[in-house]
Amino acid sequence: MLTYIQAILIGALQGITELFPISSLGHTVLLPQLLSWNIDQGAEFFVVFLVATHFATALVLLAFFWNDWWKIIFGFFRTLRARRIPAGDTYARLSWLIIAATIPAGLLGLLLDKEFEQLFAAPVVVALFLIGNGFLLYGAELLRRGRDLPAETTADEAIVQLSFKQALGIGSMQALALLPGFSRTGAALAGGLIFRLSHESAARFSFLLATPLIFAAAALKLPQLFHGNGFPVGEILAGALVSAACAYIAIRYLTSYFKTNTLKPFAYYCMIAGAIALVVLH
Repeated sequence: MLTYIQAILIGALQGITELFPISSLGHTVLLPQLLSWNIDQGAEFFVVFLVATHFATALVLLAFFWNDWWKIIFGFFRTLRARRIPAGDTYARLSWLIIAATIPAGLLGLLLDKEFEQLFAAPVVVALFLIGNGFLLYGAELLRRGRDLPAETTADEAIVQLSFKQALGIGSMQALALLPGFSRTGAALAGGLIFRLSHESAARFSFLLATPLIFAAAALKLPQLFHGNGFPVGEILAGALVSAACAYIAIRYLTSYFKTNTLKPFAYYCMIAGAIALVVLH
């Protein structure tokens, strides 16, 4: 079903592309097709494999932002104790903004899970979505041009200037990533830019949003590994470990990159890569 070499290559690709705004699902669907690998991408084991590599990425994100997540969790409990969001409490407000932005993708994922999974076996459609992801990133940069960014001293202080309506808007854009070819990081980044966050703040918010969504997906799918369905457990674990290592490299690079750079290089890449895949696979 899946060799160790295939699992390692897909895991490495997923670990890098999950955090880069270029769609990990899009790349992990297209790569086996472009290399003519005999893998049933619509099979249950492949979906579980992808979820395992995503789960490994989520663990890396949790570890990388460990101190921040403690502040967010304690901030959330402060709101429960006070029965409101205390004025000036950055992490209390951030906790509820994350919850609000997680709702759209979470609900759609639960309601349309099987429908989205069917797209894993439709590489031509995925290539079109990858091109669409490129236009989304480029469009976000154009819409942001000329707007005044809010005054900020830290990325978190900028994020909590968002309204809950804006957080839902970013979450709704993030739901595009349920379509393989659209990037979760890219969609959330694009939403953040449209609502006047800087690239650094938008990237940070997108990385924080990714963690609960990926963990939720893993909670639904990973238990299937232990139900005796004949899944290639060793290969899945190998891919997940490689994915985690590559995700750590990616997050270290991107947190520095978005302090001074834009989404445009990723937009161009998605347009070109999607077009090439479309020509080859059509």
